[in-house]
Amino acid sequence: MNSRLMAAAIVAASVLAAPVAQAEQFINVLTGGTSGVYYPLGVAIGKIYGDKISGVKTQVQATKASVENLVLLQQGRGEIAFTLGDSLKAAWDGDAEAGFKTKLDKLRTIGAIYPNYIQIVATAESGIKTLADLKGKSLSVGAPKSGTELNSRAILAAAGMSYKDLGKVEYLPFAESVDLMKNRQLNATLQSAGLGVASLKDLSTSSEITVVAVPKETVDKIGPPFVSVVIPANTYTGQDKDVPTAAVVNYLVTSSAVSDDLAYQMTKLIYDSLPELANAHAAGKEIKLEAAATGSPVPLHPGAIRYYKEKGLIK
Repeated sequence: MNSRLMAAAIVAASVLAAPVAQAEQFINVLTGGTSGVYYPLGVAIGKIYGDKISGVKTQVQATKASVENLVLLQQGRGEIAFTLGDSLKAAWDGDAEAGFKTKLDKLRTIGAIYPNYIQIVATAESGIKTLADLKGKSLSVGAPKSGTELNSRAILAAAGMSYKDLGKVEYLPFAESVDLMKNRQLNATLQSAGLGVASLKDLSTSSEITVVAVPKETVDKIGPPFVSVVIPANTYTGQDKDVPTAAVVNYLVTSSAVSDDLAYQMTKLIYDSLPELANAHAAGKEIKLEAAATGSPVPLHPGAIRYYKEKGLIK
C-alpha cells in the first residue's frame, strides 16, 4: 500500500511540476466597412498573421473605421487597427469634437501604409461639378464621427461651407451611400479611401458619375496631414480625366498593452508581405517600407522600432 501511495504521489508531483501550456495569443484586426479598403486589407493581414505567427488566433472585425478603431484599441478590444492620420492625431490630442473625450494614451504606431484619397462623386444628373455646386444638394459624409466624416468637415470648411449649406446630410457607410445614389435618393458621396474603392467602382459601372475636384488651393488651406494629389484618369468608369483632390496617410496602429515581441512580428509580417497585400486590394500597391516609420503623430511601438532598426530605417 505504501509503495502504491508513493507511486501515486510521484505521478501527482510530476503533473504539478509539468510546464503550463502557453495560452493562445489573440489578434483582433480592426478595419472598417466591408465595402471599403480597410476590410479586404484587414482580411489579408489576418490570414498572414494566422498562417505565420505560431500559437495565434486571428479575427477580422468590420467597424465604423478610424475613430471607433482607436477607441477600441484604447479599451483593449483590439490588437491592430487601421486609421487615418488626422483621426490618429485627434485621438492623441484628446480632441472632443472629433469624438475623443480624453487623450488615447495607449496608442502606438505600427507604421504608415497607403494614402486615403478624398473622393467626392456625384451623379451626373445632379449637375454637381464643383465643390460650390454641393450647396443645396444632398451629400453622404460617412458614418458619424468616422475618419471619412472628419475629412468631410475639413474639406467643406476649406471650401467656405458647412453642413448647413447642404440640402441634406446623410451619415452613411460607403455601400449604403451608393445604393441611395443608384435609386436617385442622394446626389453625392464623399468617400475617404484608397483608389479603386469597391463602392465607387460599383457605382461608376451602373450610373453616369462626376468625380468632383478638390483644388490644390483648397487643400493648402487645411494643411498637414492633408496633401494635394491626383485621382488618375480611368480610375472609375466614365472618368476620362485626372482629377485633383486631397489625401491623408493611413496608419496601422496597436496598443502599448501588446508585447514588444508580438508587435515586432506584426510589423515585420506587414512589410515582408507587401505582394500579398497588393493582391488583396490595389491600395496595397501603395504601401512602401521606406515610408513606414515616418510622419505618425503617435510614438512607434518598441516592437516596430526594433524591426525598423533592422531595416536601417531608424538608427
